[in-house]
Amino acid sequence: MPTPLIIVGLGNPGPEHDQTRHNAGFLALDALQRGFSASDFQMDSKFYATLTTVLIDGKKVMLVKPTTYMNNSGRAIRSLVDFYKLDPKHLVVIHDDLDIAPGTLRTTESSRAAGNNGVESIIETLGTQDFFRIRLGIGRPTETEGVCMPSHDYVLSRFSEEEYTALEKLFPEVESIVRTRLSAECFKRK
Repeated sequence: MPTPLIIVGLGNPGPEHDQTRHNAGFLALDALQRGFSASDFQMDSKFYATLTTVLIDGKKVMLVKPTTYMNNSGRAIRSLVDFYKLDPKHLVVIHDDLDIAPGTLRTTESSRAAGNNGVESIIETLGTQDFFRIRLGIGRPTETEGVCMPSHDYVLSRFSEEEYTALEKLFPEVESIVRTRLSAECFKRK
């Protein structure tokens, strides 16, 4: 069985979380699924996730949305890493980031969770922070009428129309980063 490349979008399952800032990773995966003409996401309980598999440039790629909720994302990632005997450096994790302005993104090969509980769960479960991440900017809550929304409430609230449009504009760049990453040395199979 060929070893797939695992691209994980972080978020929370269920319609009540659709279009929320914390689900930016899920939204990016939906765009990748369309861009790669992959089949619909299907539940796979052994991996605690919905997923779809597609061939990209002759490589098997698995798009994964954990169903464990954000705070326990590491459980799904660990099951995939163990099953396919992957080095965590062969993962791409896409998630929201409060410290990056909306409409922008950053990538990293290795960094701390910076308050993202999903990333913290993955780091704790894998025992390393050495995995590739695409961090989608959602910005921090701004003060309205002298009151600032707590970060926890902010990430679980829905994007404004303007914010969602800014996020959507990042999806072609996300696809380009993923395609570039697939050709990187660390993804070459022996």
